[in-house]
Amino acid sequence: MQNLQSLMETLSGWVWGPYMLVLIVGTGIFLTFRLLFWQFRMLPLAFKQVFGKHPDHSGDISQFASLMTALSATIGTGNIAGVATACVLGGPGAVFWMWMTALFGMATKYGEGVLAVKYRIKNEKGEMSGGPMYYIERGLKWKWLALIFALFGTLASFGIGSSVQSNTVALAVENSLGIETWMTGIIITAFSALVILGGIKSISKASSVIVPIMAVGYVAGGLVIILNNLELVAPALKMIFTYAFTGEAAVGGAIGAAIRYGVARGVFSNEAGMGSAPIAAAAAKTDHPARQGLVSMTGTFIDTIIVCSITGIVLVMGYIMAGNSFGDQTGAVLTIGVFDKLLPGVGGWVVTFGIIFFAYSTILGWSYYGEKCATYLLGEKFVLPYRIIYIASVFVGCIATLDLVWLFADTFNGLMAVPNLIALLLLSGVIAKESKDFIARRKSGELY
Repeated sequence: MQNLQSLMETLSGWVWGPYMLVLIVGTGIFLTFRLLFWQFRMLPLAFKQVFGKHPDHSGDISQFASLMTALSATIGTGNIAGVATACVLGGPGAVFWMWMTALFGMATKYGEGVLAVKYRIKNEKGEMSGGPMYYIERGLKWKWLALIFALFGTLASFGIGSSVQSNTVALAVENSLGIETWMTGIIITAFSALVILGGIKSISKASSVIVPIMAVGYVAGGLVIILNNLELVAPALKMIFTYAFTGEAAVGGAIGAAIRYGVARGVFSNEAGMGSAPIAAAAAKTDHPARQGLVSMTGTFIDTIIVCSITGIVLVMGYIMAGNSFGDQTGAVLTIGVFDKLLPGVGGWVVTFGIIFFAYSTILGWSYYGEKCATYLLGEKFVLPYRIIYIASVFVGCIATLDLVWLFADTFNGLMAVPNLIALLLLSGVIAKESKDFIARRKSGELY
């Protein structure tokens, strides 16, 4: 077992090492220039697509619901624990590099959304199926690579999607409320089953309620802290921008640490390039691939530029208050401590309940991702068996020690990116063509 853990640590270190991070961010930079900074030019229209009313089109769920489903899986413990880890290891400057990763990652998420709708199909039940496995198979004509992605996606879902999320909730509840992990396991498994067994429409309905409430609640708590400590905001922002290029307060005092951990946590949080979100995007009701691409890219903006920024700025404010020190804490414990210090009696609970709902929503979103990957491999007859196994893994996560599972989850989650990024780069011409077609048809009045 020890040898297996050592092997997985080595493999995970390679998967999430500098070469992978360069490939992920590099793809975003390439698409940004290929599309002439599309994500910046079209951001106002993108948000209009999310919150506006649209004619009914082919698809299973609304564009808003598809975004909420994607965000349910994206906004998770990484927004709380991941940002704290980045700040401790990379210093306050890591927050700046998280922002940079998100801004270029928006182009990647846009491309994923375009290809998801462009190459989606209707399955035996008349439901939409799409995502990297479909645009790899139908766009690149590489069935073997599509199968590899689907395999990695299925395996990753049981780790990053279910067991490690439920484990995080169970431990947080035990530490805060003293409730035993098995009791939390029964409750969270039951609530997960109620939603997951209903399929994508049930998941999207739950996500459309949970995600806005949890995101707004967490952001509101952070904003209260910021408004109550306005004198710390300017020094915190100055420190973030300054340390991003000096490496101060980073591990070893190196600028590379700020970049590495900022980029790594940014990618892990918003999942741009991972290939997970386009699976939800493919289910959206839309009249053009580019329109759904616009909706998809707002997810990265919301996840990192808004939610992660709240965590990062508050943490740096706490760092300044503590005499430029994070102490010996890291992860969610550090975030809880800082929020509670800056908003006594309430701040810690904002983070604790944020962890619970962020993790629960991730369980729901990833169940759909894993289901689509599993049925791509084994057929639609495997839908119910997959859902049952996935729900069971939620309970197992609450009562098991998951050090090795975390490593497996991290590794397979990272490996998903490789075939997806290959497809994005090789199909970038299709993305550009669909973008031009969208603009031309809107100008002609053919599309609204």
